[in-house]
Amino acid sequence: MIKPEKTINGTKWIETIQINAEERATLEDQYGIDEDIIEYVTDNDESTNYVYDINEDDQLFIFLAPYALDKDALRYITQPFGMLLHKGVLFTFNQSHIPEVNTALSSALDNPAVKSVDAFILETLFTVVDSFIPISRGITKKRNYLDKILNRKTKNSDLVSLSYLQQTLTFLSSAVQTNLSELDRLPKTHFGVGADQDKIDLFEDVQIEGEQVQRMFEIETQVVDRIDHTFNSLANNNLNDTMKFLTIWSLTMAVPTIITGFYGMNVKLPLAGMQYAWMLTLGISVALIVAMLIMLKVWRKM
Repeated sequence: MIKPEKTINGTKWIETIQINAEERATLEDQYGIDEDIIEYVTDNDESTNYVYDINEDDQLFIFLAPYALDKDALRYITQPFGMLLHKGVLFTFNQSHIPEVNTALSSALDNPAVKSVDAFILETLFTVVDSFIPISRGITKKRNYLDKILNRKTKNSDLVSLSYLQQTLTFLSSAVQTNLSELDRLPKTHFGVGADQDKIDLFEDVQIEGEQVQRMFEIETQVVDRIDHTFNSLANNNLNDTMKFLTIWSLTMAVPTIITGFYGMNVKLPLAGMQYAWMLTLGISVALIVAMLIMLKVWRKM
């Protein structure tokens, strides 16, 4: 979808969302955007990047934003969005229809402090970076819940939730890191050449916000990994306790089986002719079981 043209302090802005083949052709024919650039900026597998075409004086920005697979389960991946300055016109590409990007663009447009296209781009990046924070807080809340139930019986659903948190943190931590690396590089690119004080301040704001988000995800990743390690340790301990109980139980049951097996043979055995021989075999079995349990206790196997 190609939305109607808007203006940012006199500069045209064309917003696109999930464009199809026909709309791609429109961008090529009507605005002269190269087909390769459209393919690049709408590729869902692209990573963060900034490209300046010195011949066309075009600037292309690619950044990663959080994309929810299941908000309730805190399942997130990241998807790229692009901004292209082409022949004095700003084009934005949100091929995955990411809500956080739509919100960031609208917020930057409505911000009275935004008085240039460069400021619009930096304000949009600031809001997108900021959109990672609520997800981090949701992860913290879920992580605290999982931490509290460590001493209880762990359910498979809790393990699945922990797995979702680890997957989300892997995707988002990587995206935050690559975004921050590009944000640190931007002031040294053509986009940052001749920046005035207001633009320098915006650069610093975005970088500081990116560093804060990065620290938040680093801490969450470490804590969730520790919880996962604790879960695994508890599961292994529970399994060891179960195996120990089953081993002792099988040893206990083996003793009367051996004794009664001997006295069940069709040959003459000592004491077999006594009137209460079966009580004797029972007594021998009990005595051997008690002796075995005492030895296991002494050897600290129980």
